[in-house]
Amino acid sequence: MSDLALAQNHAFQLARTLMVPVTLFRSGNEFGVLPSDELEDGEVEAIAEFDPFEHRPAH
Repeated sequence: MSDLALAQNHAFQLARTLMVPVTLFRSGNEFGVLPSDELEDGEVEAIAEFDPFEHRPAH
């Protein structure tokens, strides 16, 4: 599993646990995740947002 795939999986699980949208972002060579409402537009290099209230396949 790639680092990005692992980060996406953890971000999805965190969104489901917290029941808030989270944003997966890149900072240098690392990935991070924060609740989406804590980020300003353009503050980080966003990769994806995971919303636990959207009904879509996990994969």
